[in-house]
Amino acid sequence: MIWIEFMILIGMILIGSQMKGIGLGVMGMLGLLIFILVFKMKPTDPPLDVMLIIMAIVTTAATLQASGGLDYLVRLAERIIRSNPSNITFIAPFTVYFLCLFAGTAHIVYSLLPIIAEVSAKKRIRPERPLSISVIASHVALTGSPMSAATAALVVILGTQGALVNIMMICIPACIIGLLLGCFSVFKKGVELNDDAVFIEKMKDPEFANTINSAIEGKETELKSGAKTAVLIFACAIVLIVIAGAFPSILPHFEAGEKSIAVNADGSLTMVAVISVITLTASAAMMLITKTSTTAVTKASLFTSMASAVVSVFGVVWMSSTFMRANNDTIQHALGEIVSQYPWTFAIAVFIMGALMFSQAATTKTMMPLGIALGLPPSALIAIFPTVNSDFVLPGYPTLLAAINFDRTGSTKIGKFVINHSFMIPGIVTIGSAVAIGFLIGSFLL
Repeated sequence: MIWIEFMILIGMILIGSQMKGIGLGVMGMLGLLIFILVFKMKPTDPPLDVMLIIMAIVTTAATLQASGGLDYLVRLAERIIRSNPSNITFIAPFTVYFLCLFAGTAHIVYSLLPIIAEVSAKKRIRPERPLSISVIASHVALTGSPMSAATAALVVILGTQGALVNIMMICIPACIIGLLLGCFSVFKKGVELNDDAVFIEKMKDPEFANTINSAIEGKETELKSGAKTAVLIFACAIVLIVIAGAFPSILPHFEAGEKSIAVNADGSLTMVAVISVITLTASAAMMLITKTSTTAVTKASLFTSMASAVVSVFGVVWMSSTFMRANNDTIQHALGEIVSQYPWTFAIAVFIMGALMFSQAATTKTMMPLGIALGLPPSALIAIFPTVNSDFVLPGYPTLLAAINFDRTGSTKIGKFVINHSFMIPGIVTIGSAVAIGFLIGSFLL
């Protein structure tokens, strides 16, 4: 019976991921309906904690975007990338990584991809190299960012004091080293651009050749007056969240009682409450100080993408958690012994689920509680955390498609067998290395 239920679970995820947008969420609800009515499964509680975190964090990021703060950050990143075009294969991904680490969203990379593509093409560096690893960098930055919904979800799941700081101390250095190895993995990937048959053919078109050879210095648009102030407020919010996670004793403590979304059973504030209050307060401060209208925030592209993220997490996580709890004993019996002896094997399961779900937060909320049930220590779960970024395996994620479209030379592409695309090697090298290094760091720190 479990195999039939599992096939339904995977089927709903696959169909939903192909539908894009809210497809994953609505197909998750369809799967949940089947589980309840046909297989008589008792539904778990919906993932309200992750949904609230996504709403709070994305609203704050959208306010930063509407106030011009994201434009200011992108301008700084563009200057860094253009400053040393010969080493763009290394400079671009690390610039993208730290930018996304700060902002807590991978969507910023869309503004940098055309710059990376044009700078590398002008220097006759195969654009596939910096583009592919930069996309991976935008993903792995989310596992460790205090402003990321996935990181916040893991903090809630671990439920231990200092969980956020532990995640940052392990994942950030592990992902940086993994990203460096990923850069080396694509440093000589493919033939040189001048020897590429597709590029040579394209250069026969005078108009195309002129656009490639012409100067590409971008014209800087005028920033909004409150852009820098918005970035400062956003940075203060990050610092406050990290301090609250590292020193929970400084926060108000209430009478012990039943655990809720806002207060733990011991009377301490949950990270859901802490993150939500701090981020939305920062959003309010940005609106008031920079005179950014609420209408501008709701029209920001980041804000409009929030509904899709919330619905997707709502449906697919609720369906998955219901399946996991209904088959908890069977799953623990099947995986418990091997995972307890070889904790890294759980990373394979998380990697596979992440490739199907197209959502780091949803994968985290679905798989990490299973890891706890299997007896994995927090250090192992944190080390495995980067594997939730496996959404590059099936080349349907927007960041991958954007990179392919921005590369006018045609070097960044999807292969004949679909999965042999430009992002597969750097993705596997970066994530695999980050997990291995994360286990090493965790063995010393925790």
